Amino acid sequence: MGWLWAIIVGFVLGLIAKAVIPGKQHSPLWLTTICGMLGAIAGNAIARGFGVESTSGIDWSRHAFQLVAAVVIVFLVDMAYMATLGKKKHAA
Repeated sequence: MGWLWAIIVGFVLGLIAKAVIPGKQHSPLWLTTICGMLGAIAGNAIARGFGVESTSGIDWSRHAFQLVAAVVIVFLVDMAYMATLGKKKHAA
């Protein structure tokens, strides 16, 4: 069940990150989901570093860290994806 939640959270975070980033992102949905999952993991680690491990109720600050991390990761991975895709198109 843990993997299913990780995929769902990664999917949602990845889609929100794509919506926040201006312009069109060309990375496929599976890559966006993986980036969202990595953003959730990185956001949890950053939140833990700031002393936000768990709170009563909804952990809004932890979710904010996850979203910011997902936005950064989706942006960087999309840039790398387009650079790789662009090189393949020019080589053909």
